[in-house]
Amino acid sequence: MISVLRYPTYRTLFGAQVVALTGTGLATVALGLLAYDLAGAEAGAVLGTALAIKMIAYVTVAPVATALLGALPRRAVLVALDLVRAGVAVSLPWVSEVWQVYALIFLLQAGSAAFTPLFQATIPDVLPDERSYTRAITLSRMAYDLESLLSPALAAAALTVVGFHQLFVGTALGFAASALLVLSAVVPKPQASPRTGHRYDATTRGIRLYLAAPQLRGLLAVHFAAAAAGSMVFVNTVAHVRDGLGRDASAVALALAANGVGSLVAACALPRLLDRFSDRAVVLRAASVLVGVLGAGAFLAGYWPALLVLWALIGAGCSLALTPGARLLRRSVSGPDRPALFAADFALSHSCWLVCYPLAGWVATSAGITTAFVVLGALTAIGAAGAFVLWPRTEKLNSQVAGFAEYGFRTLPVKELHSCECAAKSSLPRADRF
Repeated sequence: MISVLRYPTYRTLFGAQVVALTGTGLATVALGLLAYDLAGAEAGAVLGTALAIKMIAYVTVAPVATALLGALPRRAVLVALDLVRAGVAVSLPWVSEVWQVYALIFLLQAGSAAFTPLFQATIPDVLPDERSYTRAITLSRMAYDLESLLSPALAAAALTVVGFHQLFVGTALGFAASALLVLSAVVPKPQASPRTGHRYDATTRGIRLYLAAPQLRGLLAVHFAAAAAGSMVFVNTVAHVRDGLGRDASAVALALAANGVGSLVAACALPRLLDRFSDRAVVLRAASVLVGVLGAGAFLAGYWPALLVLWALIGAGCSLALTPGARLLRRSVSGPDRPALFAADFALSHSCWLVCYPLAGWVATSAGITTAFVVLGALTAIGAAGAFVLWPRTEKLNSQVAGFAEYGFRTLPVKELHSCECAAKSSLPRADRF
């Protein structure tokens, strides 16, 4: 998998991603401590609001920023956005009011909402080979998982010698280092993409493109299924482990670590799975596993060892269901439209989380963890069933892509668009039978 690092440009960009993720992990810990410092017992409400602000920024800013910035020199835009994020991070230690935290968090996450889709759309241009790109997105997923496991430990070590305010300085340094690495990389120039109509048309182009493609509508259903399952972990772990199971804070960390380990193990196995099976087969099977896990959770979540297994399986299922989506986005359109498509996926997928996060917390609080498993499991099943219906099999795609082109979007030729899918299917006929 690490063989993809032999490409100098990708190696530099991956390094930028790693240092930025490290800074973000430090900020997550520092933000919780800052909320407690400002709000005391109401810190949970502050963090919940900050999380909602983050999701709102992701959903609203990504399409607009891509429409405004997508045609500009990409390296300069990415460096500028990293510097904006660094400036916001270094300002956080100076806040004295909760509303100031909310304002700076919105600016920080708006910068991330603009940066991430452009960064993601750059990688296919750097690695045009499908096999290399698959390993690149898998390596990226592993970086996210390792960050969630290691950043708290790094923050804890730092807090033994500095105050929590200095963690924000580490965040700023991470973004600054990312900017330097991006600046040193040879980033491909964006291809010109003709624009017609009003600015509103350019802003919504990616979402219209996304929703016009049957396979991408299926991918959106997968995002919803993964958000419903993942919300059980991210929202309800603390309360269930501490109050429901009567365990201490270290058990909370262990449960979250189990989820991260499951995701990491699945990411390691993903390249070989995608070499043998089609994207559709891997993703739909993973979504089905999530449905089964949440169903089992309604009966087994009261047992500590079982909870660790359930959380690990949810991590693995989400990793297998979501990571191949980048390959589908890459193959769905030609280069000029990729930033808009990645921005649409970023915004729409986070819309699913914006719905599922509060729902998971509200149901668990008002009706209990068992009911939460049932309700979120039902939503996961709806998402998985929707993906099965909406995502067409490869042999049906000629007519589907022809209809997609009627919307005025430039797709890749069908032969190129699904070459990997067809190769997987021809080498192993059962791959797409699901």
